[in-house]
Formats: sequence, structure tokens, C-alpha cells
Amino acid sequence: MSEWKFIKLQEVLDFGNGKVKPQNEGNIPIYGGNGILGYGDDFNYSGETIIIGRVGAYCGSVYYENRPIWISDNALSAKPKGDNNAKFLYYFLKNSDLNQWAGGSSHPLVTQTLLNSLEFSICVNPKVQVAIASVLSSLDDKIDLLHRQNATLEKMAETLFRQWFVERCPEPVEGEEKEEWEIKKLGAIAEIQNGFAFSSKDYVEYADTHLEVFKMGHIQKGGGLRTDPKRDYVPRSERLKRWILNKGDIVMAMTDMKDNVVILGVPAMIDKDDNYVLNQRVARIYLKDKSNLISNYLLFIQLKDVDFIQELQSKANSGVQVNLSTESIKDSDIIIPPLAIQKEKSPIIDDLYTKVELNQTQIRTLTALRDTLLPKLMSGEVRVEE
Repeated sequence: MSEWKFIKLQEVLDFGNGKVKPQNEGNIPIYGGNGILGYGDDFNYSGETIIIGRVGAYCGSVYYENRPIWISDNALSAKPKGDNNAKFLYYFLKNSDLNQWAGGSSHPLVTQTLLNSLEFSICVNPKVQVAIASVLSSLDDKIDLLHRQNATLEKMAETLFRQWFVERCPEPVEGEEKEEWEIKKLGAIAEIQNGFAFSSKDYVEYADTHLEVFKMGHIQKGGGLRTDPKRDYVPRSERLKRWILNKGDIVMAMTDMKDNVVILGVPAMIDKDDNYVLNQRVARIYLKDKSNLISNYLLFIQLKDVDFIQELQSKANSGVQVNLSTESIKDSDIIIPPLAIQKEKSPIIDDLYTKVELNQTQIRTLTALRDTLLPKLMSGEVRVEE
């Protein structure tokens, strides 16, 4: 009997609805269509659960959890039937691009009825499912470990910055005259540039010579680059030269959803040259020179600070979406420590971020390997032993 059969999703998965999220805060993850929205004091699902974005821009997004969670009314749940493996089915759904079947052109929507009716060629052998899930999970575990290492390294850098440059460095630097600490506006020390207004008609299939369009979706919650954004590409051209991003450029989301503000004002740092071209509603920030801050990282740490982001978000214009203006970003305060202290301390912070970038390179390599294997394992083109 073939291990792959053409069957409906309802034969391997039970789907359920989410509910309005609890009002009280707690430590239980609350899931919406864009992943974790926050944390509450109650759960409506436990054990191995697949979460599927139900509506809007993240319609069809897929997540996996194996702990008590709350699934909001912007998402659906999926539980495996019988001996089917939950992790395998999670990867299967991720590979299936559920968004392509979403109904509603202006407001995409997936429903239980739709999901139940979809038919695919699916591996139905539970042992093979486990083996496939194990291969993909091992890659995801390595990626997750590198992400956690990076979080630790960045936390160390932020702590050192706060001790040395916010709480003030207590010891004088031998041989240097006493210098004053300053507060300057971001616009005085850095250039802020808006992105190019691409349309979907500009996008082409991937090729080595093309540029990846850097969008708000490339920035992860809390700051930094996402490893799994939706990727679009455009051909290189003379008109786009001024929007090509360089290593060390800082990028910042200028727009977010009113009811779910998670990336507005949140920065990331570009980690390679000549790969991305800047999209509209993303700001590019780079130092005018080294006369105020001698390192991009000294600026990035300040822009990534929670208090800084909250202050910036308070300046946003609110409508259906919330928007930051270039002027609001320029008007933000930046600490300028004495250059002598910067020269002594910043190499340590630079070294921590260099390690972060090396890990980021490994993450990209492992992610590319996983994404290459995923469709081949799901289709049976690549087989694994039980």
C-alpha cells in the first residue's frame, strides 16, 4: 500500500475556532494570525496544537505549540486525528501555502469548511510521518538554539551599554580630559531615508542577480531580522541604486496595525551588502559620520531600547493603521557619550554583535536547507527511513 494518499484534510485533522482573548494578563501565550499577540491567564487549547491564521494579511500562517495556549478569534486550531503526527502535519500545512485558497479579495479569510474540503497527497504512514518530522525538527531546533544564543548576546550588549553609557562610566579614562555627555536629536547625527513604492507588478521570480525587497515583514517583534519573511524580488536597475541597503544600515518599521501594534518603530540591522532594496514605509537610518557615535551598534542599541520604542510609538498618527513620520523619528533623543569612553568600551559591544551576525549567517544556511527539504519530504521526492 502506498504511503502517500490523495485525501482531504478532514481525514487527518480536526479543526476548531478561536475565541476572544482573555482580558487579564498572565503567562499563557495568546495566539492570533501573526503568532503570539501577548500573554493571558487562561487557555482554551493544550497539548500538541497547530494554529492557523484565519483572517487578514496573515491568513493561512501556521504555528505549532505543545503547551497550554489561548487561540484568539483571529485564528483556528488543528489537532491530529488518530495516529497522525502533529509535527508532521504542521510542516505539511506550512508547505501548503493555505493563503492561496483564502476567500475574499479585500479581506482574505480561511474557514473550517474550506480547510476540511482541501485535498492533498499526504503521507499516511505514522512511522514515516514521525521520521520526516524528526528531520525537519532537528533543523528547527538548531535554528532555535542560535536564536536563543543571539538573544543572550544582544541582552549582554544592551546591559553593558546601559551600565557604561546610560548609568555613566564611573572611572575616568587615563590621559584624557574630562568630556561632557550630550543628548542630540537623531536627525542631527543620522540620515533617515524612506523606501521605494513598489507595486506587485514589479515583482519577479527569484534569480541570483535580483534584489530582495526589504519590507516591514522582514523585521521581527522586539527587533532584528526575521529568517522566514515572505520574500519578493525585483530586477536591478539604475533607478533603485539609492535604495539598495548596505551592511550596518538600520531599518525601522513605520506602519503597523492599529489593533495589534508589534513592529511599529522596531529596528533591525542589515547584515550583508547589496542584497536588499528598501520598500516604502520602512525607514533606513545610518550615521552621517563618526563624529558623534563611532559605531553603528551604539546607535542600534539605543533604537532597540523598549523605552525608546514606546516613546516613538506615542508619536504615531492613528487611523485604520498607525504611522510614524520621518520627522517624528528625527526628533528622537540619542545619548552621545564622550568619544574617549566610546573608543574604550564600544569594541566589546561590537564583538558581541559580530558573534550575532555569525550566528545569523548559520541561521540563514540552516533555514535555506530546511526550506529546500520541506517540499521534497512532503511530496515523497526525498525519502527517510522509519
